[in-house]
Amino acid sequence: MPINVKTKQWGNSIGIIIPSEIVKGLRIKADEEISVDFKNKGNVLKDLYGSLKFKRNTYDVLKEVRKELGGLG
Repeated sequence: MPINVKTKQWGNSIGIIIPSEIVKGLRIKADEEISVDFKNKGNVLKDLYGSLKFKRNTYDVLKEVRKELGGLG
């Protein structure tokens, strides 16, 4: 279950705050040892590239836009 949390400076370390609904749902207690899977967000646009499918191809969309802009390009 991936969740987004915000990091906070805590002395020389970085800490995270787990939202209360997650704490309640997973029944996490203070001083309990838990496992956390870390993953950098990376480049969201790169991950998205090629994953969206459109009804019209790029050439047709550009042709229409150019026509609406008065014949540019």
